[in-house]
Amino acid sequence: MMPAFVSWHAFFAMGGYAFYVWLAVVCTLISLGGLVMHTLLQRRRLLADIRQRQARERRIRAAKSKKIAAEAAGEAQ
Repeated sequence: MMPAFVSWHAFFAMGGYAFYVWLAVVCTLISLGGLVMHTLLQRRRLLADIRQRQARERRIRAAKSKKIAAEAAGEAQ
């Protein structure tokens, strides 16, 4: 089996097309990194929104049960 490049220098030179090859690699990695960061930030915002909605629903349920209890106590007297 023959290696594609005889040395590391030849590998990084990419047969004279190093600028274009490594520019494409860098652009791809930057794009993928941006996509990962966007996904993580979006996930964090979504989870915070879910927690906020659940807390609001708990407050609404507590207020309703408190109102029902107050009405029941007023009828009992």
